[in-house]
Amino acid sequence: MSETEKTHKDQNTFDQTKSSTSSADEFSGTGPEDRIKQLEADLAELKAKNIDLADSYLRAKADAENARRRAEEEIAKARKFALEAFAESLLPVTDSLEAGLQIKDASAEQIRIGTEATLKQLKSALERNRVMEIAPPAGTKFDPHQHQAISVVPAEQEANTVVGVLQKGYLIAERVLRPALVTVAAPK
Repeated sequence: MSETEKTHKDQNTFDQTKSSTSSADEFSGTGPEDRIKQLEADLAELKAKNIDLADSYLRAKADAENARRRAEEEIAKARKFALEAFAESLLPVTDSLEAGLQIKDASAEQIRIGTEATLKQLKSALERNRVMEIAPPAGTKFDPHQHQAISVVPAEQEANTVVGVLQKGYLIAERVLRPALVTVAAPK
């Protein structure tokens, strides 16, 4: 295509666009001034919507920040006071031990009865706070997640089973706090 033909084609495209715009203005009965006013009104409307959206965004951002801050405060309080219920459940045990020490002329039987009652209170307090004993009966399969083998001993039971418990273990909310110390049956 020659330079002259290209220029002629560009002029035709311009004329067609101009005539379609002019005919649209003539058809709608509005002139360029009216069109400018309409565009200015549209622009003002879009600016108002933009301000509303920016305001909504800032409010949502502030709400999210406040929610995050409140959640962090709640977590901090929960950590700070997590032991409160546990400590409160141990207070009667402390009271019982102190009361037992106040008795000057207690017999061995009275001391035993008082100690058993205090131990019962302590176990109850531990259970209320989801601290459970690990005390596997003899013959239970050895579980390395809950038991710690102290020694392997010859026994008449199946190999790798608990023979005896030397020290109880404890779970807290399904997590091992301390494994039970056990002896395990040796392979035959």
